[in-house]
Amino acid sequence: MAEEQKHKGKKEEQMTEEKKHKGKKEEQENVTLVRILGKDIRGDKKVIAGLTNIQGISWSFAKAICGVIKLDSNKKIQELTKDEIAKIEEFVKDPDVPNFLKNRQKDFSDGEDKHLIGADLKLRKEFDIKRLRKIKSYKGGRHAVGLPVRGQRTRANFRKNRKKSGAVGVKKK
Repeated sequence: MAEEQKHKGKKEEQMTEEKKHKGKKEEQENVTLVRILGKDIRGDKKVIAGLTNIQGISWSFAKAICGVIKLDSNKKIQELTKDEIAKIEEFVKDPDVPNFLKNRQKDFSDGEDKHLIGADLKLRKEFDIKRLRKIKSYKGGRHAVGLPVRGQRTRANFRKNRKKSGAVGVKKK
């Protein structure tokens, strides 16, 4: 009789665990996706955290967006209206924020302060690296070889970037 009760207890535990797992899956399935600036963002995130999923928008820039447009930063993304989403997209395309928040200050091509997002940012970064390689600068050479660019030490770190150079370990004296 005691064994039957233990067996029933185990079955009940398994059933409650299954319900918990199903509940999590249902919660994940019910989450709506909101499309902002060509990026799908989970609706259960807060506005600032959701905006940071867009490449080129940092936490500080997202906070500036909420401040200038006067959005509640604690609001969930799925609670935003279409007008508010349109305001966000309009603002990001031509931001009215201090220059130190923009990600392209004194641009190489025209000397203006810009803020790029998404694919534009990726392309511009690639073009910058190609330009550095073309003029054969030190930074361009480091990018080409796959080593750190900003002066870090390479004896112990960046070992995965050596690409079968043979010397993998650190020498012991």
